[in-house]
Amino acid sequence: MKKVSELLRSKGSGVLSVSPDASVFEAIELMSTKNVGALLVLKDNKLVGVISERDYARKVFLQGRKSKETRVGDIMADKMIYVKPSDSVEYCMALMTDKHIRHLPVMAEDELVGLVSIGDLVKAVIAEQQYIIEQLENYITGNG
Repeated sequence: MKKVSELLRSKGSGVLSVSPDASVFEAIELMSTKNVGALLVLKDNKLVGVISERDYARKVFLQGRKSKETRVGDIMADKMIYVKPSDSVEYCMALMTDKHIRHLPVMAEDELVGLVSIGDLVKAVIAEQQYIIEQLENYITGNG
């Protein structure tokens, strides 16, 4: 099974982030512009949380708060669950399923090195399965 480090090499390690002092409106606007469902929250280049569309829906919209007046730091998830580059895609999927999350920061030592989403993991699993299918077809037909 593929490792997170391999996945980051193919997809890139760039992450979109926002400050905890930014307004929720700014965060949602960036998510919309970049077509993503979550942003990492960084303070002084250190990971302090994650904000998602789900956080907005539950902690701002449903509570009648104003997104331009509410700070990201007030609604972000700050109990960080993360993975290491050496972790497997399978482990990440199990962790996401167990914790009901869709995004995992990737940390090496105390440094943020990337972010993986459930979509990234599903694509990796599908690609690996397709490769195995092709190898089996070649073996069966004698073309490999």
